[in-house]
Amino acid sequence: MTFEQLMDYAIEQDCSDVHITVGTNLAVRRYGVLHILDARPTAEESLAMIYTILSDEEIKRVEAGEDLDLGLMIDNEVRIRANVYHQRNNLACSIRLLMAQIPEFEDLGLPEVIKTMATAKNGIILVTGPTGSGKTTTMAAIVDYINKNESKHVITIEDPIEYIYPHDHAMIHQRELHRDTDSFANALHSSLREDPDIIFVGEMRDFETIAAAITAAETGHLVLSTLHTHSAAQTINRIIDGSPADKQEIIRSQFGTNIRGVICQQLLPITDGTGRILATEIMVGTNAIKNLILEDKINMIPGAMQSGRSLGMHTLNDELIRLYKEGFISWKTALDAAYDVQDLEKTMGRSAPMSFDTNPI
Repeated sequence: MTFEQLMDYAIEQDCSDVHITVGTNLAVRRYGVLHILDARPTAEESLAMIYTILSDEEIKRVEAGEDLDLGLMIDNEVRIRANVYHQRNNLACSIRLLMAQIPEFEDLGLPEVIKTMATAKNGIILVTGPTGSGKTTTMAAIVDYINKNESKHVITIEDPIEYIYPHDHAMIHQRELHRDTDSFANALHSSLREDPDIIFVGEMRDFETIAAAITAAETGHLVLSTLHTHSAAQTINRIIDGSPADKQEIIRSQFGTNIRGVICQQLLPITDGTGRILATEIMVGTNAIKNLILEDKINMIPGAMQSGRSLGMHTLNDELIRLYKEGFISWKTALDAAYDVQDLEKTMGRSAPMSFDTNPI
């Protein structure tokens, strides 16, 4: 099997990820489940597959012992994100397949309130969730919506660049870590001198990046970024608790003042096995939410979100119950996805059939 044949198979089967490991079987991830394929290329064939996506310079770096992150287009229609790494003295490659076209909000099932967030003049919007939850695609839809509707200058700082945005209403400059800049934080500081309206930071990985992002928001820019957190409350705690102890109150004040919204998401298997569906938790940076952050009452945020449904907010449990009642997901899937199972069960009461508690999809 060639690399092209493997990609054709993955695209045809609607896979999200492909794994090539020298010396063993190929593998793909489909609808969140990993499948080990019968195909077992020779070591030479596996190495040739991996080298297909690398330049001569990148091959030299890999052979010198480096791991690589890269984003590129294959067959001029599908863009991929790849990580090449070493394991057991051999090479391996994990490939994420991105959508050929940047999806619209409606295609993803994103709530309309996110469009309102995206048109804010300043502040911070965070998209959060576990690995493989679709954060990249949601953020791409947000940036694309801005591009089609706002005359703004957008700077993205990514590792690696994933979706490509042609100029539309907006002008978009995309910078890639290790190619165009040496760090998120340095690129953020530099961007403030580049006349941006909106700055997208691929990930808030450390305090320096968090502090620089908050500074950018305070100085009148809209900052977009991602985190690997499961709920709005956990996101806020991660931002504050991840800061040095002597900086936490300052960060709490700055973040609480500038937060525009948090979009937490998961991709859940549909009951009929035909794919996955998006489940979200939406927190809007209202005055009530900001005051809870500033007063260190993070535990009260879920209640405030439920009270703010008319403003577009909802908790993950609200969404799981809706998806279950509408027949999209099983009760077991809802329980597995919930971060507050007791609250989910309490809210549902006895309306969920007991048989769904034990039967897998």
